[in-house]
Amino acid sequence: MFESLINLFFPKVCSGCSSFLLTNENVICTVCRHDIPLTNHHLNAENEAFKKFYGRIPVIHTSALFYFHKKGIVQELIHNLKYKGHEEIGTILGEWYAEDLKSIELLQSVDEIIPVPLHSRKLKERGYNQVTAFGKALSFNLNLTYNDSLLLRNVYSKTQSKKNLLGRTEGIATVFDVSFTEKDHNKHFLVIDDVITTGATLEACSRAILKIPGAKISVVCMAMAQS
Repeated sequence: MFESLINLFFPKVCSGCSSFLLTNENVICTVCRHDIPLTNHHLNAENEAFKKFYGRIPVIHTSALFYFHKKGIVQELIHNLKYKGHEEIGTILGEWYAEDLKSIELLQSVDEIIPVPLHSRKLKERGYNQVTAFGKALSFNLNLTYNDSLLLRNVYSKTQSKKNLLGRTEGIATVFDVSFTEKDHNKHFLVIDDVITTGATLEACSRAILKIPGAKISVVCMAMAQS
């Protein structure tokens, strides 16, 4: 009864289109779920996300769940997750993508999930890392360790989305570092982020992790910007 009263005065709305959610809907309405542009990267080992890192870093697997279009449903979801405190979006997307990722043989050897970290100052400002809920949902559903202490961000920077291509890539190679021990040697790490754009951030993160002897890298994101 109490929950019904709360829903009456504060009805739940879709994080993609802001329409009222029906009783059997959760976070994202049925219409948005149907209209979201899926990449189906999990069906193609050499997909466009994987090819983005050709000649840059050696990756075992790369994929994203959705395509990211300006003013689209996915942009609204990511915005609400990243800036509005709706971490439940990350959980839903992690549960959704985990079902696809289970079928990828190349990911069967993954040892740990590594989120792209926020600088401590940015983490304090925002209160949470927008990829944490996504990573923990993947961790639970894929039965993998979630490790948010291996990869470190040493440099505070302004929001990437407000920078041009040069601004995103300039000096980013020195932004990340790793804190590892011998037990981290020879592991397969799954690096996760919200959106693949130029790939510069993920490349920098991967290069830092590849300082670990025998390390292997795969990358999974919620979305990929499509030009």
